[in-house]
Amino acid sequence: MLHSLISVSCGGLIMFYLKEISVLGHGIETAMMLLGSTPHDQLLIQISNSFAGLLLVLIGCLLFMVAFVKDREFQGFFAKGCILLHFSMALWRVYFERRLEDLAYDWPRQLVGDFALALSWVFFLVYTWREKYD
Repeated sequence: MLHSLISVSCGGLIMFYLKEISVLGHGIETAMMLLGSTPHDQLLIQISNSFAGLLLVLIGCLLFMVAFVKDREFQGFFAKGCILLHFSMALWRVYFERRLEDLAYDWPRQLVGDFALALSWVFFLVYTWREKYD
């Protein structure tokens, strides 16, 4: 439920308050560079970020639905997939995002966030394993 709430709220903020969230996350200078320089670029970036926000909202809805599934094996499988997803995102940040000049100082902080979210799924797996083997 917590991951669902985080995903839906982040997606909604990205869709409707992109400029403010970019300034909060990256600073004013970097946010202005990331939003594009020409009107055409700005429109493409805004549309792309809106779709990313919509994807986060849909992922949040999926997580909300999975929270009510009673099958422990499915939830364990789903949690392992989420761990893999967060580690993949961390690898993406290490290998590609750190090479971008404008995002070079942000990737370590975001990397910590990826590992924290993956660790929360690990805690979920440990909790369900404890119930299974008790």
